[in-house]
Amino acid sequence: MNVFVTGGSRGIGRAIVERFAAEGAGCAFTYVGDAEAAEETLRIARTIAPGDALLRAYRLDQRDPAAVEAVVDRVIDEFDTVDAAINNAAIVKNNAAVLMSDEEWQEVIDTNLSGPFYVTRSFLMHFLANKSGRIINISSLAQDGASGQVNYAASKAGLIGLTRTVAREYGAKGITANIVTVGLVDTDMVRNSMADQLRETWLSYCPMKRLGAAEEIASAVYYLAKPEAGFINGEVLRVSGGLTYVP
Repeated sequence: MNVFVTGGSRGIGRAIVERFAAEGAGCAFTYVGDAEAAEETLRIARTIAPGDALLRAYRLDQRDPAAVEAVVDRVIDEFDTVDAAINNAAIVKNNAAVLMSDEEWQEVIDTNLSGPFYVTRSFLMHFLANKSGRIINISSLAQDGASGQVNYAASKAGLIGLTRTVAREYGAKGITANIVTVGLVDTDMVRNSMADQLRETWLSYCPMKRLGAAEEIASAVYYLAKPEAGFINGEVLRVSGGLTYVP
């Protein structure tokens, strides 16, 4: 198995790369700017990977459709075949709706929604030729609305429509598309962008009263990429510790 993961240099993306590498899968992943973090992901993955699985990092700004197409073409050429595309990369630019700038809105939509579309579109012909493929998109509970995150919430809600449409259009061709919706996970993004008081509010609503681990998200993604998950299509799998409401 070979997989492609966006935003694999840290957080959930790194955990996904590590999980596939540990299972002996080839893994291509992208990063947008932190080459040092990408090298660290590669180092860890190579340490835990059995055998000589192919592991490579690619710099990519997924807001650029031409750049996405070029990287995907390069990955397919170097890996020969790719079985699953996992859209994990995302950013946050929080602000109240009335104060949100055009730039804050556009950057988040371009990265979190347009980017996954460009990746999906670029892989579809490859998957169609193979008569199989997995598209797995990472969403957030913000998809149902989240105060101060109108851009992020809109991007994640849009991801559901994107995923379910691809599932309908290409399911008969052996291609599945699903979403893993995550709750509050212990990552750099959460630590750096969420105030302590807001974090405690989220935890108060979570039945398990704890943060999720990136490895738990990676396990769900790995399952959806396996042959055993071949009849799961157009679904939204919540990995949130039972959390269904966010402020």
